[in-house]
Amino acid sequence: MTDAADLRRRTAELLAAHPPATMGRLDFLRARFDAGLAWVHFPKGLGGLDAPRALQAVVDAELEAAGAPDNDPGRIGIGLGMAAPTILRFGTEEQKRRFLRPLWTGEEVWCQLFSEPGAGSDLAALATRAVPDSGGDWIVDGQKVWTSSAHLARWAILIARTDPGVPKHRGISYFVCDMTDPGVEVRPLRQITGEAEFNEVFLTGVRIPDAHRLGPVGEGWKVAQTTLMNERVAIGGARIPREGGMIGVAAADWRARPELRTHDLHQRLLKLWVEAEAARLTGERLRQQLSPTLNSVRAGGAPKGQPGPEGSGMKLAFARLAQEISGWEVEFLAEDGLTYDDWTMRRPDGVDFTGREAGYRYLRAKGNSIEGGTSEVLLNIVAERVLGLPPEPRTDKDVAWKDLPR
Repeated sequence: MTDAADLRRRTAELLAAHPPATMGRLDFLRARFDAGLAWVHFPKGLGGLDAPRALQAVVDAELEAAGAPDNDPGRIGIGLGMAAPTILRFGTEEQKRRFLRPLWTGEEVWCQLFSEPGAGSDLAALATRAVPDSGGDWIVDGQKVWTSSAHLARWAILIARTDPGVPKHRGISYFVCDMTDPGVEVRPLRQITGEAEFNEVFLTGVRIPDAHRLGPVGEGWKVAQTTLMNERVAIGGARIPREGGMIGVAAADWRARPELRTHDLHQRLLKLWVEAEAARLTGERLRQQLSPTLNSVRAGGAPKGQPGPEGSGMKLAFARLAQEISGWEVEFLAEDGLTYDDWTMRRPDGVDFTGREAGYRYLRAKGNSIEGGTSEVLLNIVAERVLGLPPEPRTDKDVAWKDLPR
């Protein structure tokens, strides 16, 4: 049984055999993956040691103290938080060994081709089609939108409709799409921040081999649920220290600018601080519950340790707090809160909620209640699947997708 002492020993052996000060960053990351210290809760041979997820913090602390490089998780967050757990659960052994190592080291960036302009918040209404050809490949045509990191990505997780003659939640299949293939076009989508962190992606006759399908044909919605639940935990339940993240920036502003303080602003900040701390501790508890074992991951059912609908509540709380905290900060800083460093059109590697000015945080936080599932949809999930309330009537539940009005 791997415990904290064993992980400290393994980490010391890694550092001794591969001194990060004298070897290349990528070489060190590859060695860390091969030693099972990338994500310790993953299976042996796939970057892990079948250890409890909570013990990852032990490894991370030892490596940080030694000055070892990380894998730039902000840049590859979609791969780490969404693609990897889905590949682990539904991928073949060949797919796991092909994709997981370069995903974790950051050699290959991933994006998510889910949302579509015609489907709105109803992801299951997607219209992108995948049609099999005589050679065993799939030919994909359609459009995706709000695709973070598509301009950087080598691979994408993609859902497409393979059978329009069944209800919308069926007849969907899940694929891995090579973003460098002919027929994939990425266009920048400029946001309220002035940047184009998001993209539109057009798929025209894109050929995907059947070997790049995850899960059975027509059961892509089930596979997508694993991605979505992990996405919401990744967005709303990231591990941060006490008074970390955006509430930490707001608290630092308060301490640094006593001349701007008012009683009302103080009371609102205290309330936000308590709510942010409650959300942080709830996220920590949720992570501690996610302790999959090798056998449960391979069982093929609903494995222990896979995020459930509770993650939707975490993402809801994150979006609300990010918007309220950033709004408080802009109000507190008065005219300084309205400044913005640069409105130049850029295509950044990721989102920086704590390293930019208050105006950026305020504008970027507006997207938090849309990305990763709109807050309205997540409220329904929490109501029905967490609280057990009666579901809303759905007239399209048993209607073939091709017969739905558009």
